[in-house]
Amino acid sequence: MFFNDRPPPHFHARYGGFEATVEIGTLELLEGELPRRALNLVRERAMMHREELSEDWGFCRENAVPTKIEPLA
Repeated sequence: MFFNDRPPPHFHARYGGFEATVEIGTLELLEGELPRRALNLVRERAMMHREELSEDWGFCRENAVPTKIEPLA
């Protein structure tokens, strides 16, 4: 996420040379692309952390430091 980014609430994902923007509410791809397997993993992870992602979006909009979401092991 980026501070004071434009709506709708979203996050940015990178995989290899690919980059994508994913809406938090619907998990739809807004911009860019990811390989199908990577996109499925991103969506699965986002579903598990949707509430945290939404909270972090609010923090970023207020120029506050977002909370850290536990990375994949």
